[in-house]
Amino acid sequence: MSKRQSQKYKIDRRMGENLWGRPKSPINSRPYGPGQHGQRRKGKLSDFGLQLRAKQKLKGYYGNITEKQFRRIYTEAQRLRGNTAEQLIGLLESRLDALVYRAKFVPTVFAARQFVNHGHVKVNGQRVNIPSYRVKPGDVIEVREKSRSMALVLEALESPERDVPDYIEVDGKGMKATYVRIPDFAEVPYAAQMEPNLVVEYYSS
Repeated sequence: MSKRQSQKYKIDRRMGENLWGRPKSPINSRPYGPGQHGQRRKGKLSDFGLQLRAKQKLKGYYGNITEKQFRRIYTEAQRLRGNTAEQLIGLLESRLDALVYRAKFVPTVFAARQFVNHGHVKVNGQRVNIPSYRVKPGDVIEVREKSRSMALVLEALESPERDVPDYIEVDGKGMKATYVRIPDFAEVPYAAQMEPNLVVEYYSS
């Protein structure tokens, strides 16, 4: 098992949820935490525990972003006008790796990060290899021509596992996606319940 796959499944086990709705997730057959004490009944979490869990879950969902990176995104969301929780989700969904995943060019967000890192993606015709690159509404993301026949890409595009959200327009044949607009939290197709308001409380306390 690759490190990426292993890490993804560890996050599912630790959170006790199938974060990405993947049929292969071990949580489907073992709905409890890892380790020899994983099946013990868990005590009720404190308010801080709930806030921490919400933060770890959201951070893990986007490919287990580092705490430093995630904190920076939160600080930026806080500076923007409007609801901080909504702004936080908007910034996370505007990451290039998140949009490559949403457009179904790859099967997982971990694969999306690696795919961008290896130079398989262009934004507005220019090759970009930074997964955290901020995509703006109207920008066009495309898979480089020589990367379009990769098994990873073909598998993801044909998978019925998830749908492309309304805030992205995808041309499957041309392997291009246009980021139409920054989504509201309610529009983002999370497979597990996310609570960005608790993340705001975590950093505000």
